[in-house]
Amino acid sequence: MKYFYLILLSTLSLIACKEGSNECDGDIAFIGGEIINPIDNFVVILKANHIIDTIKLDNNNRFIYKVTQLKPSLYTFKHGREVQMVLLEPNDSVLFRLNTKEFDESLVFTGKGAKKNNYLINRFLESENEKKEILRISQASPQEFEFKLDSLKAFKITKLKTLNNKYSFSPLFNEIAEANINYNYYTSKEVYPFVYYRKNERKTLESLPKGFYSYRNTINYNNINVVDYFPYYQFLEAHFENLALSEHFKKSSDNAYNQASLSYTIRKLNLIDSLVTNEHLKNYLLSNSVFKFINATKKEGDYDIVLQSFKSKSTSDYHKEHFTKLINSLKHLKSGSKIPEITISDFNDTKSSLKSIIYKPTVIFFWNYTNKGHFKNSHFKAKELRKKYPEIDFIAININSDNKNLWKKNLRQYGYETSNEYQFINPKKAKLKLAINPINKVILVNKYGKIINSNTNMFSIYFEEQLLGMINK
Repeated sequence: MKYFYLILLSTLSLIACKEGSNECDGDIAFIGGEIINPIDNFVVILKANHIIDTIKLDNNNRFIYKVTQLKPSLYTFKHGREVQMVLLEPNDSVLFRLNTKEFDESLVFTGKGAKKNNYLINRFLESENEKKEILRISQASPQEFEFKLDSLKAFKITKLKTLNNKYSFSPLFNEIAEANINYNYYTSKEVYPFVYYRKNERKTLESLPKGFYSYRNTINYNNINVVDYFPYYQFLEAHFENLALSEHFKKSSDNAYNQASLSYTIRKLNLIDSLVTNEHLKNYLLSNSVFKFINATKKEGDYDIVLQSFKSKSTSDYHKEHFTKLINSLKHLKSGSKIPEITISDFNDTKSSLKSIIYKPTVIFFWNYTNKGHFKNSHFKAKELRKKYPEIDFIAININSDNKNLWKKNLRQYGYETSNEYQFINPKKAKLKLAINPINKVILVNKYGKIINSNTNMFSIYFEEQLLGMINK
């Protein structure tokens, strides 16, 4: 990386704007890097979910990109399905090196602008590691939980002040760094009623001390500087879930959170629509809410009601079309329906229909090679269950684009048996037909290829009970 940085400096001297030239009016910054174990041969640079450019990796899996007409902000770079953010300000020349097998953990920035970005990625990793501790203290009383959470927040603020005194970071960096601390703190408070051991959200909300949610008076629902920032999104998702639940309890006799509740979901969509004006942010929150609902509900009749509400609020034609098709697919995946006609390919490149390989009760699970954790865990679980239930077939289908070499490489790397491994010929079409989202979705079918359960989970405590039900039918 040291030599790469020297190369970059030489490159900058050659391609920087010449004095008196209008070739690159406005501020500029450079971003470059090296990808270890690349998934694709390119990276994508985005801002506010809009693609700025796609940059091809060279023969050494490296790239250098010049951002012209720079607007100081958080930018997103994407490789495969992995996404990370970088803060770019005038005259920055930020380099990174990462390994796709440990994407976030391996990411290290160098160059001008590196310190602020290393701080942000370290805060992200620390937040991920803090989740277990937050979950633990969430079992304490509201007063004790708030005291411990306040102490944790105060420690982070002190640490940031010390760092800022040393390096004198920009106001934009400080705003984003403080947003990281604050929004993670707010998220923990918003989530508290859902994870507190009482399992009765109404009583938990009623027991909260006065001022527990006092920060809500200062919330900016359209903060343009952090509109793409994960902690901000995460907070708003939890916030609207909690806000809608409080409204729902006022007008219903329910005592517990139910993501499949139609009235609760409609209230949540209405709240998002009334409080969020940023188009990109609103569309994201609306679509995320609809996605959660349709994956939770078993009432087919409720799909169209939520879809109608969503369409009246969203400005995204893509999302409207996507959810219309997805709901139509879900209607055709009800119990008793035949598994859709979908073409697959086996490890020997032989094509067939999904239905043609089913000849006994079958578990169909899915994976992609960018979600290594689920990839390994699902295959381990399937191997365990195959031994326990030999009467049942377990079929694994890779949902990535038709890159056979990478698919086979991943299976060989972990030494998995390939006889029951398949890949979609047309992943985009197949994923929509089978409504595969989230990735841990599992479909159960009988020996005739008829659906028993189109949306279960291999890691559910009820899964083996469902398998026994398949055998006994």
